[in-house]
Amino acid sequence: MKIRRFLFLVFIALGVVSLPLSIPRRIPVFAQQPTGSIPTVTGTPAGPMVSVDPSLGQIDIYAGPSSFNYPAIGVLLTGGSAPALGRARGDQDWIMIRYLGVPGSIGWVYALYVSLTGANGVELPLIDIPPTPTPASTPTINPTLAAAFIAPAQATRLPTFTPPAPLAVPTFVDENQRFSRIPIGLLVFGFAIVGVLGTIISFLRGR
Repeated sequence: MKIRRFLFLVFIALGVVSLPLSIPRRIPVFAQQPTGSIPTVTGTPAGPMVSVDPSLGQIDIYAGPSSFNYPAIGVLLTGGSAPALGRARGDQDWIMIRYLGVPGSIGWVYALYVSLTGANGVELPLIDIPPTPTPASTPTINPTLAAAFIAPAQATRLPTFTPPAPLAVPTFVDENQRFSRIPIGLLVFGFAIVGVLGTIISFLRGR
């Protein structure tokens, strides 16, 4: 009986002694320090920026300074902005911007659709206009296929020929002949006879 009591007391004593050792303690952990130098990031001016006019919903971005000779490669939404890199030489109404996600990461916007900020009175540099892209293939038209969609031209019917009315030629009557029914030759012959008779009578009277 005494031995059991002694063992019980020993176990209690060991538990009391080991209790502080079972409580977890915070062990400081020392992180590995980098051996190289860490570069310091400093803020730099953003430079000239273009932003879409608030009155427009969005504007197209083209591969060159023209909406006719170059294809559209993206859009710039209202409130969006992009770095301005320069203006087109010979047509300063177009601004070249930094536009990621396309070949060369550049695009062109029309200057009247955007506002330029951050230039601080410095003119943007003039940039040569890039060459116009060549089409991958030249479209050709099959003449046989095109002829199937062309309606045949209807022949124009000529108007019926109508002969003109007969031409009436007016005839003129000499006023002298209207009142003289005696032939002129007969009158001349009569006057000649009267003259001969007058000459004979004058000759006879003179004798």
